[in-house]
Amino acid sequence: MMQNVHLAPEEDEDDLYSGYNDYNPTFDTEDLENDTAFQQAARTSHGRRPPSKTTLSSSMGRPVTGAAQDGVSRPMTAVQAAGYTKAAIRGSLFDPLGQARGPAPPLEMKNPDSSEEKIRQLEKKVNELVEESCIANSCGDLTLALEKAKEAGRKERVLVRQREQTATSESINLDLTYSVLFNLASQYAANEMYAEALNTYQVIVKNKMFNNGGRLKVNMGNIYLKQRNYSKAIKFYRMALDQIPSVHKDMRIKIMQNIGVAFIKTGHEQMKKAFQKLLAVPLEVDYDDKYVSPNDDPHTNLLIEAIKNDSLRQIERERKSMAEDYIMAAAKLIAPVLEPSFAAGYDWCVEAVKASHYVELANDLEINKATTYLRQRDFNQALEAFKTFERKDSRVKSAAATNLSFLYYLEKELTQATTYADLAVSSDRYNPAALTNKGNTVFANEDYEKAAEFYKEALRNDCSCTEALYNLGLTYKKLNRIDGALDCFLKLHAILGNSAQVLHQIADIYEIMEDPNQAIEWLMQLISVVPTDPHVLSKLGKLYDKEGDKSQAYHYYYESYRYFPSNIEVIEWLGAYCIDTQFCEKAIEYFERAALILPTQVKWQLMVASCYRRSGNYQKALEKYKVIHQKFPENVECLRFLVRLCTDMGLKEVHEYLTKLKKVEKLKEIREQRIKSGRDGSARNRREGSAGGDAGGSKGERLSAKLKALPGTSEPYESSSSKAIDASYTDPLGPQAERPKTAARKRTEEDDFADEELGEDLLPE
Repeated sequence: MMQNVHLAPEEDEDDLYSGYNDYNPTFDTEDLENDTAFQQAARTSHGRRPPSKTTLSSSMGRPVTGAAQDGVSRPMTAVQAAGYTKAAIRGSLFDPLGQARGPAPPLEMKNPDSSEEKIRQLEKKVNELVEESCIANSCGDLTLALEKAKEAGRKERVLVRQREQTATSESINLDLTYSVLFNLASQYAANEMYAEALNTYQVIVKNKMFNNGGRLKVNMGNIYLKQRNYSKAIKFYRMALDQIPSVHKDMRIKIMQNIGVAFIKTGHEQMKKAFQKLLAVPLEVDYDDKYVSPNDDPHTNLLIEAIKNDSLRQIERERKSMAEDYIMAAAKLIAPVLEPSFAAGYDWCVEAVKASHYVELANDLEINKATTYLRQRDFNQALEAFKTFERKDSRVKSAAATNLSFLYYLEKELTQATTYADLAVSSDRYNPAALTNKGNTVFANEDYEKAAEFYKEALRNDCSCTEALYNLGLTYKKLNRIDGALDCFLKLHAILGNSAQVLHQIADIYEIMEDPNQAIEWLMQLISVVPTDPHVLSKLGKLYDKEGDKSQAYHYYYESYRYFPSNIEVIEWLGAYCIDTQFCEKAIEYFERAALILPTQVKWQLMVASCYRRSGNYQKALEKYKVIHQKFPENVECLRFLVRLCTDMGLKEVHEYLTKLKKVEKLKEIREQRIKSGRDGSARNRREGSAGGDAGGSKGERLSAKLKALPGTSEPYESSSSKAIDASYTDPLGPQAERPKTAARKRTEEDDFADEELGEDLLPE
């Protein structure tokens, strides 16, 4: 049975703080007076033996006497008195420790010729040069930054030599040396002087006195990476990674990213070697020569026919097809990254393929190179590349002609597009892309029936040709075959999934079929794919508006306006909605936006002024109408509003605007008469053919031209100057809702409008 054993803690004999709290009961403070050693220490610590009697001054000014026993002074709690005596009252210095030696000596002046001062000034100059170098680098002046860095390095070496001469080498500023060398190396690297930068970094890294110098191996790795010395870059990155503590996670991650980049760069050469090895893999497949009869021997011909499509031949075809797919996929992957430009990478792959058994794949690679130009929107290079295939075999010629037809179709050169489309179809009748392009050219010429036939033929050759299926749906829409179009787009939706174009077409077809619920459902799917498309959002708002759901309509119209605030139809709907909901101030924002977009149309500015008037801000409305009148001085509607507002507000300007309104009405009447007489005169001149009529007609035409040049000539006839001026107006926003009247004033004889019923358009009392 085991027993519990309590082990006492081991005593630490090396404890630096042991024994300080030990208490020795045998030590008696009463024997200090007889202790010779203690008394000797007391005499030497203050230069004299403590007096047997010390006179202290109490807080009340009474002397306090320390009594002596048996001729020996009693030990005090303090070595010496605080020093507050009558002498202190008389002005003596407070010096309880007796350390006063008179006034402090004056400060010593620095000797500028001393070695310490020279070293200090030189060190300051070095710091200034380093800072100037960094500032020059940040300003982009790399040459000046390097010069400053070199000068700082020279002065720092002079500083070190001076410290060594003055025997103060132990006070060398290592931080300054590190900063000078690091800045110099950085400036060398910035000026692409990589050899000098590496040498400077080596000086720092090899000096063991610099604690964190090993981290600069990252910078050395960066330089080797720029020099395309990838193996050394990886080596230095790894050495730097070993010296970075694990707590610095971000730094370690960045270094590992650099290592990955270096490995990718190293892989360029390895990719070339791997691609060449891939081309050299033996397929062990007999080529097509053995399936060609060398003579007319019936027995040999029967044998060749028997083995031409047997199971072994099928295996050979599958193996050859698989090898070609692998080679093409590998070439497409590595060609864009093998060389600085993708074209050079493709050229290298093409040459490698031409030197192998897969010579026919070189044309496919060159076509892929030309299509890459298309993806980069470099149409000129693509055209040149495709035109080189016009004299190739039928399959390659068809592919090149198809792309050329598509390019010319994009540039709206239908003649050239049709020519190359015909060439593509004649070269390979079973090429679905060629048939689709041919259908596009026919579609552009509005021969929709014939275009549908080409699209159908393309689908018969390749049922997965989504381009032909989409274009067939568009063709059926043009032919008003809505059910056929819907069937095409639903098939496309099953193939492509969430294609924005397909979803939009399905929603549009349901809208044509007057099924708004289905249209809204498909549009909701569409905005889940493209949530910021303003056209789709406005279309949803329009459908909800037709269904009478104004709140949802406002939501989607407002979202459309938020993403595209320049759609006049959306702005007009939002403004009208705010007017209907009695938010005239909000409507002003939308109509002002419309006025900015269409500054030459007075309609929107009149709506802004009308909103001010509806909201009760008559002064602001009057100011707005005045601004409109300055821009459109012959606008009758604006003048009528000004006359009415000035009348309601009792302003003297009403007579001025009445006069202007009368002139505008008169001018419009004259214009109408001139236009009418001009038409009659020209008709009469045509009938009579007289010279006098021609002269009169030309004079009338010159006058009509001057009148037509004036603004407002296209406005309809409003009133005649022979009648009283009509100051009535029609609100462009429509009639206002009736509001309850809280009070009515008494009619008086002085009231000019006593016979009229006060409407809400007038100013309140």
